[in-house]
Amino acid sequence: MLRLVFALTIGLLSAGVAAAQDHSAAPEVEERLARSRATEAVIWGMPAVNTLLMYDQMIAAGGKTGEIIYWGRPLDWHNQTLTPNPDTLYFMGFYDLGKSGPVVVEIPPAGDDGSLNANFVTLWQTSLEDAGLLGIDKGAGVKFVITPPGFKGKLPKGFQRLAADTNTGYFLMRSNLRSHGEADVEKSIAYGKRVRFYPLSAIKAPPQTVYRDVKDADFVSTIKYDPSFFTLLDRVVQSGPWLPRDRAMIDQLRSIGIERGKPYAPDAAASKAQEEGIADARAWLEARYEAGFPAFFEGTHWTMPALPDAVQVRPPLMPNRTNMPWMRAASPIPTPISRSSALASASST
Repeated sequence: MLRLVFALTIGLLSAGVAAAQDHSAAPEVEERLARSRATEAVIWGMPAVNTLLMYDQMIAAGGKTGEIIYWGRPLDWHNQTLTPNPDTLYFMGFYDLGKSGPVVVEIPPAGDDGSLNANFVTLWQTSLEDAGLLGIDKGAGVKFVITPPGFKGKLPKGFQRLAADTNTGYFLMRSNLRSHGEADVEKSIAYGKRVRFYPLSAIKAPPQTVYRDVKDADFVSTIKYDPSFFTLLDRVVQSGPWLPRDRAMIDQLRSIGIERGKPYAPDAAASKAQEEGIADARAWLEARYEAGFPAFFEGTHWTMPALPDAVQVRPPLMPNRTNMPWMRAASPIPTPISRSSALASASST
């Protein structure tokens, strides 16, 4: 009996010591966990944060949602976006379906007067569709209606639906250039301005699309690895309902001061975790890009900016220029991102 009491006493004392040790270690564990969660939050949230950075720069340059901004000359140092191409003219439109309802984007057919390539994406830069020479219409022209989550209405005849799972997003168009000469630049601008952008509710009498030239505006949307990243990430979280795929992030973000429906006010511990976590994310991204991805062309340093399993190519990848007169004298079709360009993007401050 005495042996049993002694054994129980020793067991309880040992458990108490272990509990005390675990309790004293808990703050360190919590700190490490919060830091790692901040790192994951940066990697997870980067596409949406980049979209908000571009949106804010569009507003600062005098643009609005429902309008189209464009760069009226080949890009120069004023445009600090990720991997810009100086051999095309860019046009960009942002939408907010929560305010406007479904929106229409009409892409004109390609011809001797010009051509373009366009990408339509959500807040998370998830692709909705491509248009233009390399898009779904193959240069024939197309009319899209971008619809908000849960849309049940009918579309006008001849229009294709792009079903967005977020209320906000944008489209980016590249109006092709034959040369940097003034006449070719003006021709490229004129063709790009044939694109129409308006609310579906106004389809019976579409308003004129507003275009704003932002070529002289400082447009800086590179990722900043500082506390401002998390301020933008909080805006993302507050901007709309959780997507089913992202619900696993709810508790992780709460632990670093970001919670839907609550003001963003991280305490000292959360701020410390954010500062350390974003530094870790930057170091990891730089290491990944420095290591490089499999070569796109064997024996060169050009790669796709993702692993092969994540890249889906819809054939044909490139058009036949001999059958497209508007492309014969055009600038080269952009090649995949180079390792050095990708590294520079990841390292931007």
